[in-house]
Amino acid sequence: MDISVNQSTAPRISVPVIALTLYAVASGYLMSLIPLMLGEYGIESSMASWLASLFYAGLLFGAMFIERVVQKLGHRNAFVYCLAAFVATIAVMPMLPNAWVWLAARFIAGIAVAGVFVIVESWLMAGDENGRAKRLGFYMVSLYGGSALGQLAIGVLGISGSLPFIAITSLIIMAMLVLMFGRSEQPNSHESTSLSLKQIAKLSHAAIIGCVVSGLTLGAIYGMMPVELANRHIGHDSIGTLMALVILGGMVVQPMVTVLNKYVGRSLLMAFFCLLGIFSVGITLLSSEITVLAVALFLLGMATFALYPIAINLGCENLDERFIVSAAQVMLFSYSIGSVVGPVIADLFMPQRHGLLGYLFAIMLATCIYMLLAAAKTKRRMIAGQ
Repeated sequence: MDISVNQSTAPRISVPVIALTLYAVASGYLMSLIPLMLGEYGIESSMASWLASLFYAGLLFGAMFIERVVQKLGHRNAFVYCLAAFVATIAVMPMLPNAWVWLAARFIAGIAVAGVFVIVESWLMAGDENGRAKRLGFYMVSLYGGSALGQLAIGVLGISGSLPFIAITSLIIMAMLVLMFGRSEQPNSHESTSLSLKQIAKLSHAAIIGCVVSGLTLGAIYGMMPVELANRHIGHDSIGTLMALVILGGMVVQPMVTVLNKYVGRSLLMAFFCLLGIFSVGITLLSSEITVLAVALFLLGMATFALYPIAINLGCENLDERFIVSAAQVMLFSYSIGSVVGPVIADLFMPQRHGLLGYLFAIMLATCIYMLLAAAKTKRRMIAGQ
């Protein structure tokens, strides 16, 4: 089966990007809100890691079948239904403050968010391959910029009462209205084709590893970083600001990723950002000042949030457009595996001296070594092929 690239015109992306931004603001607020408000609803703080893991388990489960949903409903309608399911899981949480209900709600939310990611990624990856890095840059800036704004809502709207849930629900409903009434073009989902297992096996191993590591790091950061900062006796207002700095780092790095993608091999580029992550954790060992921690978290955000767009770009390289939805699903599935495992492993590091940062250091170091070896292998193949 031919999987060579198909050059076609990219669909208009303003509507999905605006809807994604509104979702990202709501989701960013919610992700940091949940671990901080467990005590108010009588749920043990130790459930924070499990709530994060169940969310990513739902992401993993959803990534297994969302392609068929997109093929049947189309990108726009599938996006609306996923957001509707997501907002329902938010509404149930304050009404039924029970650990098991919250675990189930987060699992279902993960399934819905899997749909959001596959839909938007495949929507933006459709069309001219030369413009994919730029469109992915818009996607990442919208996602991370919105998430950063959401983190700041912790200080503005707080973590108590019904106001946070009302604000989050309102933003998701606005995103649904944008999709329902905004004018946009969308890819022809009925022509998409699934990758066979043989074709999946031929996808770049470095791309798949990059997606897994992105999940290992980001899943732990979203799920455990608020707890890590609270353990360091940092106030709630400062936690929101520091979390926003992590995500702002991820947003700021996206234009850099877009430019470097043109000049640097993608495996080597992932190694470079892992090295940046190692450096960011290392400087926290030199000083415990909050300003040093703020700089470190900003650099850590640059390092960790750069991995996924590089990896998915590498994974979709030279693919025909009809395989893009399937490839996006494979990459999200790989990311989800890391996201499920990440918070649980990170929780084992929490009692240690360096806590979550020690976990991130170990993951980044191992990945940096792997990517350097993968880049060297690719270089040898290029030399041999000349």
